[in-house]
Amino acid sequence: MASSQSFPSSPSPSSSECSCSGRGGMDEEEVVAASPLPPLQKRTLSRGHGSRAASGRRHSELPPKNVEMPSGLMTEMDLMQERFAKLLLGEDMSGTGRGVSSALALSNSITNLAASVFGEQRRLEPMSADRRARWKKEIDWILSVTDHIIEFLPLQHESEDGTSMEVMGTQLRKDILMNLPALRKLDAMLLGYLDNFKDEQEFWYVSKDADESDKGDSPRNGEKWWIPTVRVPPEGLSDQSRKWLQHQKDLVGQVLKAAMAMNADVLTEMEIPEEYIESLPKNGRDSLGDSIYRTITDDHFDPNELLNSVDLSTEHKIVDLKDKIEASVVIWQRKLCNKLYWGPGSLEKREQFEERAETVLLILKHKFPGTAQSSLDISKIQYNKDVGFAILESYSRALESLAFSVLSRIEDVLYADNVARDPRRSKSKKRSSLDNIPESFVVDDTEASSARAGDSLNWDELEDRSLDCGGAKLRKVPRIVSRKRMHVEKIE
Repeated sequence: MASSQSFPSSPSPSSSECSCSGRGGMDEEEVVAASPLPPLQKRTLSRGHGSRAASGRRHSELPPKNVEMPSGLMTEMDLMQERFAKLLLGEDMSGTGRGVSSALALSNSITNLAASVFGEQRRLEPMSADRRARWKKEIDWILSVTDHIIEFLPLQHESEDGTSMEVMGTQLRKDILMNLPALRKLDAMLLGYLDNFKDEQEFWYVSKDADESDKGDSPRNGEKWWIPTVRVPPEGLSDQSRKWLQHQKDLVGQVLKAAMAMNADVLTEMEIPEEYIESLPKNGRDSLGDSIYRTITDDHFDPNELLNSVDLSTEHKIVDLKDKIEASVVIWQRKLCNKLYWGPGSLEKREQFEERAETVLLILKHKFPGTAQSSLDISKIQYNKDVGFAILESYSRALESLAFSVLSRIEDVLYADNVARDPRRSKSKKRSSLDNIPESFVVDDTEASSARAGDSLNWDELEDRSLDCGGAKLRKVPRIVSRKRMHVEKIE
């Protein structure tokens, strides 16, 4: 009996040959369908029978090995597997455990994706369908990690007998719950603003390989030579086109401000690495230098006067000034936390100097957007271990970079228009700035607290807007801040 039960699961060649020869030209599926087994025998043979039937179906449905499968679905699956494999390996393809942390791997993944997709956006035109689809698909893959970053909170649970008890529930971590929908909205707004340029415009672009005569009075010499030169009619843009472009600049500028604010908030929440602290000088004077230190500690402080007294002609010098000021702020903050002696002055004086330095940093960020990251920011991103912070920081930084790129392209057109109207302006140096962008609405402390308590924000006010022929009024973009604003009135 034991031998008869084991026989069907591993049939002998002879029995198989007899079965096949007895059915002539019929295939295996027809054999199985034509000779049903008794119920008991079917249950006994179900394992072997299923494998044989499945094997027959696979041979009949799959194409031969030399025929290629459709590449659409398989390519997307392979791409997703490759992305997540790199994340799990920490970008160390040797698999020896020497890779970076998960937080840094996710941050690099978003940064590289944004660079490859947005780096080709060199003109004011809608993003191509394939690049838009790639960005949406791959950013959704990466952001799906945040669906599992949760926190516990007490909830009231009512049982069947009517008694109420407190249980622990879960929800998305509060900073992700608040900031990620806002970033997604800013993302959609930027792509929508690019779509506004789908219609024919009064300006056009000239390739970098074109003749100098075709590039007009405002060619690119040395500075961003890879970006095409924009041209406008000899008499300049029409009033309606100029107003429309200015409106688009205001809209993109508000998105840029919002992305910069969110990025700065996340960076502020990150811990300062010990590696950065160990590299700092002993005091703020050594970091700032005598001249800047005297200006900040003087009784009458004017941040604009300080900026006018230093050389900010290149991006390297701007970043160097940011590094010095941020280092001095960290030094002063550590002295306060450690309650170290502050020389002849008081701790209130130190707080005043710290606020003054942060005011200068805030003005620098608004006056020179798009500059490289400071040493402190780079160090925080490199040594950060919080995955949620890493995703929010890199996503907001990618949107900030795209918004600044679009803003710069709009300013290129407006600059070419000014040169066409007054050729003497061709020698003036243009630099992108947020000084003339309408200030976005800032939620005060009460509204921010109530928004956090409700765990939801009304981001419907961030809907895409367009300028009608009559010149619709520009609506302000809401911004959420988690800390007090210092000396913002001096930026106006």
